[in-house]
Amino acid sequence: MGYFKETVKGISWMGSLRGMTRIVGFIKIAILARLLAPTQFGVFGIASLVLAFLEITFDTGINVFLIQEEGKLEDYLDTAWVVSILRGFLISLTILLFSPLISSFFNSPDSFRILLLISTVPFVKGFINPAVVKFLKDLEFKKEFLFRFVIFTVDASVSIATAFITKSAVSLVWGILAGGITEVVLSFFILPRPKLNFEKEKIKKVVDRGKWVTFYGVFNYLFEHGDDIVVGKLMNTSSLGIYQMAYKISSLPISEVTDVIVKVTLPVYVKISFDKKRLKRAFFKTLFTVSLAVFPMGLVLYLFPKEVIRIVLGEKWIEAYAVLKLLALFGVLRAIMLSGYTIFLAVKKQEYVTIMTLVGILGLGITIIPLVNKFGIYGAGLSALIATIISFPVFIYLLFRTFNEVKNNGTK
Repeated sequence: MGYFKETVKGISWMGSLRGMTRIVGFIKIAILARLLAPTQFGVFGIASLVLAFLEITFDTGINVFLIQEEGKLEDYLDTAWVVSILRGFLISLTILLFSPLISSFFNSPDSFRILLLISTVPFVKGFINPAVVKFLKDLEFKKEFLFRFVIFTVDASVSIATAFITKSAVSLVWGILAGGITEVVLSFFILPRPKLNFEKEKIKKVVDRGKWVTFYGVFNYLFEHGDDIVVGKLMNTSSLGIYQMAYKISSLPISEVTDVIVKVTLPVYVKISFDKKRLKRAFFKTLFTVSLAVFPMGLVLYLFPKEVIRIVLGEKWIEAYAVLKLLALFGVLRAIMLSGYTIFLAVKKQEYVTIMTLVGILGLGITIIPLVNKFGIYGAGLSALIATIISFPVFIYLLFRTFNEVKNNGTK
């Protein structure tokens, strides 16, 4: 079976995963949005911002490295697990130490308790077996589908159950924690098991290769969450909760289409990364598929924001409709750009992704504070859209430069 057929097969499985998890996700959001107030989502938003930032800051790029490597996965499995455990411990410790300062920065005493609980998540996830990348690396998308769906379902079920009991934002954290525990258990039950074996040279190679993934992760975090931080600091937790929920809905074109295609195409692109014709042909087929999917989704969100909010979240979230229109445009542009990230990663040009994201951060950094001060959460959405438009020409330039650096005869 050719790689294009493998890609189609993978997209079918991963698309099915996204479709099924999104059904569960819609049920989860619809229930929690009616059980919890926007302020409670904002409090959780503060904790999730901190967790996401530290996970990215301490990211070693090990998963991308394991997929890129042509050798056996088992050669780096022990090293990857040791790095993962140490990383999880450091993230947990950092959250514990800085929780008082973080809750004070956002002027949100209620976030302190959530921060303490969420600090357990990276410690638990640090023990996940790195061999989970085997499904993607070996193009075993059916197994990836089953594995991820079980984890997602556990997360959603625990979140909903605890929300009925606690009526608190802690329910969202308990869901994440339950999902993490499930992933640890399943990863050791169905995959080759790593050992606590520290190999200095291999760790050095992983860190050297992964530094650009880390830089990109930090920059991408600032690009995607800089607006959240400013809203949370300059406004209040209720405004943050409303803005983050609008962002989550608007990101449907990204999460439902692009995430699927990125997971599927990276290992495929790696296998044809030294063949310009095949790589270019595969990318433009992928780009066409992404565009065909995200444009209708973005159009619905732009034209019917109030209807979408009433159906998914309920009337008390209707304030988010104006910013949702802006973020719908943002979501479509980001989906198209993210579909090209895997090309850069496949040919080991992680720095291109970092450069492109840095341009977006500069656009966001220049506009975010004055626009939020003037227009509130609508200004935050406008700033995110402006930053994306600014970075789009850079994406086009680096994409064509990448294709020019790959020769037709199978060598770089």
